[in-house]
Amino acid sequence: MSFYIVALCVGFVAGLRAFVPLAAVAWASALGVLHVSGTWAGFLASPWTVGIFSVLTVVEFVTDQLPGTPSRKVLKQFAPRLVSGGFSGAAVGVTGGILVGGLVGGLIGAVAGTFLGYEFRRGLVRAMGGRDWPVAILEDGIAIAIAVLSLFALG
Repeated sequence: MSFYIVALCVGFVAGLRAFVPLAAVAWASALGVLHVSGTWAGFLASPWTVGIFSVLTVVEFVTDQLPGTPSRKVLKQFAPRLVSGGFSGAAVGVTGGILVGGLVGGLIGAVAGTFLGYEFRRGLVRAMGGRDWPVAILEDGIAIAIAVLSLFALG
C-alpha cells in the first residue's frame, strides 16, 4: 500500500479518535513495521512511547462515553485531531521518504475523519433510537481496524 494512502488513513483515524493513530504508529514502529530508526520519529519505537500512547488511547475511549464530552468539531477537540493526524501521517511519510506528503495526507485525513465520523455517528445514533454507547464502541473498533490494517499493510 502507498505511504500516501496509509498517511491519509491514519489521519482519518485521528478524526475518529485522536490517540488511536499515535498508539498505532508507536506499536508499528516498535514492531518494526515502520522503520523510524535514525529519523526524528525514532522515539516512537520506545516501549515508553508505546505505553504512554496506549494508556492515553484507553483513557480517550472511556472519556468519549461521558455525556459531557464536547463535539469533535469544536476547536478544543478538532485541533488535537489535526495535530495527531499530521504527526502520525508525517511519521508514516518519513519512513517512505515523503515527510511533507505524509504530513499533508495526515491533515487531510484528520479533517475528513472528523466530519465524516461525526455524521456517521450522529446518523447511526438516530437510527438506533438515540443510543450512543453502542455506536461509540463500534466507532472505536472501526478506528482501531483502519489504523491496524493500513499500517500493517506496509509491512
